[in-house]
Amino acid sequence: MTTKKCMLVVSVVLLYSCQASQKADIDYNTSVSAPFYTSNSPQVLFDEAHFNLHTTQGTFKPFVTLITHDGCKVTPNLAPFTADLLDQYSLLIIANAKGGLHDDKAADAFTDKECKSVSDWVKKGGALLLITDHHPFGMAAQKLAAAFGVQMGGGTVNDSANFDKTQLWKDQLEFTKTNKLLAAHPINKGLNRVVTFTGQSLKGDSLAKPILRLGSTATEARPDSIWEADGLTYTRFADPVSVVGWSQALSIDYGAGRVVMLGEAACLSAQVDEKGEKFGMNVPGNDNRQFILNIIHWLTNKAK
Repeated sequence: MTTKKCMLVVSVVLLYSCQASQKADIDYNTSVSAPFYTSNSPQVLFDEAHFNLHTTQGTFKPFVTLITHDGCKVTPNLAPFTADLLDQYSLLIIANAKGGLHDDKAADAFTDKECKSVSDWVKKGGALLLITDHHPFGMAAQKLAAAFGVQMGGGTVNDSANFDKTQLWKDQLEFTKTNKLLAAHPINKGLNRVVTFTGQSLKGDSLAKPILRLGSTATEARPDSIWEADGLTYTRFADPVSVVGWSQALSIDYGAGRVVMLGEAACLSAQVDEKGEKFGMNVPGNDNRQFILNIIHWLTNKAK
């Protein structure tokens, strides 16, 4: 997610006012000339029950229409996760869940029971795409990520070398064949350049395989303390720490199922801000659109 113009202000309230100015790029063409799924369409459950920032009719509408044009059938979710609910679907997508609407955004978005339901379902053959982001979204999803052995950095990653040089800010990261941060993974087949737009880091256990590696010059500023004053909630970030060896996207073969986790959400969207600046798969020169399709194909065990 890109919130560059607001990251210098520690007020969470002001940060979210910037996010509110971002909207889906409704002019972006999401048509697919040769849909991957022509029969047996994946039944996709898209979560909207956990104060999610990104929804099917909101900022992730281009993502939803893209995978729909590719042959997926997407259903919004408005209920807690249970075994009976999940068993009706082959793929669960969660994008930027929160613990609440106000000061509790960074609280656990999912109950212990929900985390167990999801992990048990994946182990039996389900597929999970867990999309997270910079603070507070990593902290809100940490419990569910931990069920799959993944730790979330929870802050904001910058890279002084591997960032989009057309941008002023160093949190818009480039993952390319040239810089070797686009890992050798089936999801990256045919891709040359994936760009992310301000996110956190991820670290998996021995089961996890990197998709987007963080380089030797990548650092992360993580929340140090959170407090309230004058009706506002403030977050202080500690000095940046190295996140070499961490990732911004990774995959896990978990039992009979599969998981992909991302530490940045806007890279899978097509958005535009109040000044008309685009960010996501609608930015010319990146392969984010095919990256999305490859993720879905791999998760449904149909990667070419």
